[in-house]
Amino acid sequence: MNEMIELTLNDAEERMQKSVEVFKSELSKVRTGRAHTSLLTHIMVPYYGSNVPISQTANITVLDARTLGVNPFDKSTTTIIEKAIRNSDLGLNPTNMGDILRVPLPPMTEERRRELVKVVRHESENARVAVRNVRRDANHEFKGLLKESEITKDEDHRSEEVIQKTTNKFIKQIDEILAKKEAELMEV
Repeated sequence: MNEMIELTLNDAEERMQKSVEVFKSELSKVRTGRAHTSLLTHIMVPYYGSNVPISQTANITVLDARTLGVNPFDKSTTTIIEKAIRNSDLGLNPTNMGDILRVPLPPMTEERRRELVKVVRHESENARVAVRNVRRDANHEFKGLLKESEITKDEDHRSEEVIQKTTNKFIKQIDEILAKKEAELMEV
């Protein structure tokens, strides 16, 4: 196989993998009924004049299936962290227990679950579009190589088949991740 084709295919596969990783990262922010530490990772805490991720100011643990524990490294920041969690878009109400914040997760309503399924489906569509854009870029590159006579028509055709198989593989991964997350969300 032509070296240029191989470089393009490897680059495309890497970029598709990154799209799937970004999708997984986005899904980790969507709350299911269970407590998990990644729920709070996107919360920023004002700390000595700059906003830092909560993970740099406190240790987050799962206390039970519906409760998170936030243990600040510096006890003087407890109220700041509590306020940051309360003001986040998650609708959580932490309780200050002195040295640790207890963050109970309210039970989710059926309506809220359905809304979150819509959000998750939207994220999955964004991921699919990103993967297809990588395929389009790779195919465009193959056409350019063909036009410059650096590859033959057969090599172009085979390369497009390979990139399509790769695209299908990553779209299937996205669909599997989506199905798992939807099942998690609808679980009562």
